[in-house]
Amino acid sequence: MKFTGSYKLNVKKEIVWKALNNADILKQCIPGCQSFEKDSNTVFSVTAINQIGPMNAEFSGTVTLSNIKEKQSYTLSGEGKSSVGFVNGSADVNLKEENGSTTLSYEINVNVGGKTQTAKTLLLK
Repeated sequence: MKFTGSYKLNVKKEIVWKALNNADILKQCIPGCQSFEKDSNTVFSVTAINQIGPMNAEFSGTVTLSNIKEKQSYTLSGEGKSSVGFVNGSADVNLKEENGSTTLSYEINVNVGGKTQTAKTLLLK
């Protein structure tokens, strides 16, 4: 799945950048996130509860910040596993300031699958 979009925020780019590097705020950006613990400046351990088909599953994994261009952009990548499936993806985030307002644009790519999907993929190879 691919998602793109943007938000215009009436604050300076430095404020948005600081928020994008705050673990409490990043936690709110992940659907179903239960915990978001900082392992280093760029790596976080994460647990989230999400639905795959008719079931809720608890995913455990990591989120990593990379391609960091201070106060301009970065890539947020993550992967998680549960007893019934997996999720992985990335989000490219860019900031552009104009007249004291900041436009945050993003492009997200996400892959979600369950055991049945994984088995089908292996059989088709």
